[in-house]
Amino acid sequence: MARQKRSWERALITGSSSGIGKAFATQLAAEGTDLVLVARDRGRLEELAQHCRTQHGVDVEVLVADLADQEQVGLVQKRLVASPRIDLLVNNAGLGTFGTFRQLPLGGELNEIDVNIRAVVSLAHAALTTMTQHGSGTVLNMSSTVGLQPFPGSATYAATKAFVTSFSEALHEEARGTGVRVTAVLPGAVRTEFQQRAGKADEFAKLPSFMFATPEKVAQHGLRAARRGRALTVPGLSAKMQAAFFSAAPRGLVRRFAGVMGKSFM
Repeated sequence: MARQKRSWERALITGSSSGIGKAFATQLAAEGTDLVLVARDRGRLEELAQHCRTQHGVDVEVLVADLADQEQVGLVQKRLVASPRIDLLVNNAGLGTFGTFRQLPLGGELNEIDVNIRAVVSLAHAALTTMTQHGSGTVLNMSSTVGLQPFPGSATYAATKAFVTSFSEALHEEARGTGVRVTAVLPGAVRTEFQQRAGKADEFAKLPSFMFATPEKVAQHGLRAARRGRALTVPGLSAKMQAAFFSAAPRGLVRRFAGVMGKSFM
């Protein structure tokens, strides 16, 4: 089978050691896009890098970084403006906490803000600066349909994703006419290690299977939307239905519905 013509020369993907980030990496590698893989787990990154090199013949760099650490975020920023040039940034890394906000450790909530917001802003700023100078490039930010509603039981996570969506839409308009594109991807539930890491695997397991998308479908949908220059995209029918409800229903109804649904996560 002939390789699909690549849309980007080199992509930097955060949170690329597993889940959606890994799916982005493998799909881009299959198209011939060279990669810079960023995550905390060197072993997993090296394994993925070797797979992409062997199976697809692409150049792959491994950059180990914890995006909750601003010094390490700085290392990723430096790579974004260095050579060989990166023309696609996938801001995928993120984490979530669950429970009643007042009972959760404050440090964990602030750490979540650092990864989900501060790192996204820092990396987008570096990428947009250099991409605008070149007159081309794409920033793809991973958000969530959770950000379209308040989410009692995961208040900070939902708020960080609301930020990412609003931030991405604003950048999309700011970049209009520059040759640079900004896209936000808003999936619903996705079967990844996110649920286990958040300590809520059992609660998510109770949700019907039709509500879940696969990482591969989310990545495929996100890349297609980015190629088309869309500001926002919601992968999957279930997520689209959620987004439509959250957008159209009265705010009070959405809030109360979220409160009932969120009880199992408190």
